[in-house]
Amino acid sequence: MTNAPLISVRGEAMLEVEPEIARLSVHVQSQERERRAALDRLVERNQQVLELIRSYGEAVEKLETGGLSITPQLKYRRREGDIRAYQGTVWIRLVIADFAVLGELVTRLGDVERTYVHGPDWGLRRDSDVYKQAARQAANEAVERARSYAEALGASLTGLVELADEGLTSDTRGGAEPVAMMAYGASAGAESAEPPAIDLEPATQIVRAAVEARFTATAPDLG
Repeated sequence: MTNAPLISVRGEAMLEVEPEIARLSVHVQSQERERRAALDRLVERNQQVLELIRSYGEAVEKLETGGLSITPQLKYRRREGDIRAYQGTVWIRLVIADFAVLGELVTRLGDVERTYVHGPDWGLRRDSDVYKQAARQAANEAVERARSYAEALGASLTGLVELADEGLTSDTRGGAEPVAMMAYGASAGAESAEPPAIDLEPATQIVRAAVEARFTATAPDLG
């Protein structure tokens, strides 16, 4: 066990970067008096929405169905048996990598009959190099801070005892509020122009990193 002096420090880093992806949630609905009719209409609208999303090709990084439900709607809340309609819902989740098409896609999805769109939720990919960059900056700051303390005491660093990752967190700051809309399209057979693309401003992502480190140092000059 060494008796060398120890210097314990905390290194921090905070980066402000542009988002890499945008997440959207799409709820496709149907409502009919008969259960089978509600299901058939839901299948039809779900296919319409999926074809629309797939038409954007590689701009859509991920597409998945989150769930499906067919729910009876009662005439009277406190009495069983009287069903006035059946409501079907499909939940679709997608990740957009090309922000140039995002505004157009959001408005086109919102223009589909009985479709609810929530988003965008801006973010970074899990394997983004930004997290590594923040961790390196935090470690470098820990070294510089420890060296500064040592020099203030007339000493110098001689080794690293321990480096502990305190964790990485990400949140958003600024930017527009998430866009949420309920849009009912024109009736079947009607012709309408494409809706104008909404202008969406990506929200800045704040990535933080912090580490705790202990260094050995030469004997201080306290004279």
